Order: sequence, then C-alpha cells, then structure tokens
Amino acid sequence: MHIRNLLLIPALLCICAAAALADTAPKSANADIMNAQGAKIGTAKLKAVSGGVQIMVKVAGLPAGDHGIHIHTVGKCEGPAFTTAGGHFNPTMAHHGVNNTMDPHPHAGDLPNLTVGADGKGSASVLDKDVTLGDGANSLFHDGGTSLVIHAKADDLMSDPSGNSGDRIACGVIQK
Repeated sequence: MHIRNLLLIPALLCICAAAALADTAPKSANADIMNAQGAKIGTAKLKAVSGGVQIMVKVAGLPAGDHGIHIHTVGKCEGPAFTTAGGHFNPTMAHHGVNNTMDPHPHAGDLPNLTVGADGKGSASVLDKDVTLGDGANSLFHDGGTSLVIHAKADDLMSDPSGNSGDRIACGVIQK
C-alpha cells in the first residue's frame, strides 16, 4: 500500500504544478479608450469566461451610427491615426468578417459593430471565442500586446482585411 501511495506523489505534484500555472493567467483585463486628440472617451473591461473572453465596452463622444471595433495585434495607440496598433489580431491567418465566404470563421480580433446613439454614447458586450487572457497563440498578452480600435464607419463583416470600416478614431491598449 505504501509503494502505491509513493507512486502517486509525482502525479499529484504534476497536477498541483499545472493548476498553479493555470492560476497565473489573468482573469480580467481593461483598456482606456482614447480619441485622436488623446482624451479618454471610454473603457473596455475584459473577463476570462468559459468559452472565451467577455468584452464590455462603454464609450462617449463618438459620432452616431455603427462603428467597426476590432482587437488589433499591437498594444500601442499613438494618435491621431492609431496606425501603431497594427492590423487585426489574426493568429490563425483567417479572412476578415463573420460573413466572408473564404473561411469558416473570422479573424480572432473581429467583433460585431458598436452602435453609438445620437447622444454620442455607445456600449456593447461581446463574447470573443477566439481569444484568451492566458498563454498561447490566441493570447491577448502575446509579446507586444494588443489593443482595441474603434473605426469611423461600420464594418461590413466580410471585406478583407478590415471590413471597409474606415479610419481609426479611437484606441485603447489592453492591459492586465
């Protein structure tokens, strides 16, 4: 009986070590969203949930209408054009948009349009099943980080590479 218990010790140590490593992944993240003039216009809260990352965005001071919103591949938001944020977060090299005919799924960073009311305020809550706050290729915390970018126009949800969503008008670096 003692020998069997001794053989279980290494297995238990491995399980405990794996659990400890899994606990090091952040459970949440956030981004302060800035406009082209450098003023804070909103926030994004990200939370690790079963099946992906829940992204909750609240903004004010934007033009009314639908706006493309995407996770971009670089955690850098230098205005006014925010080109430092790079392209869409796309670790699987997919085509853009949920309605594209080339690929069964979109970029990992593609999100539904953000609707802004006549008062300039908008909010959205989206589950992104293709990203993680933990480790791996789909991690929002890969080397160089990621950012959340809001575009001037609606995303058509199919045109590569960015859904014809126009200029980048707001940006926030995603942080632990």
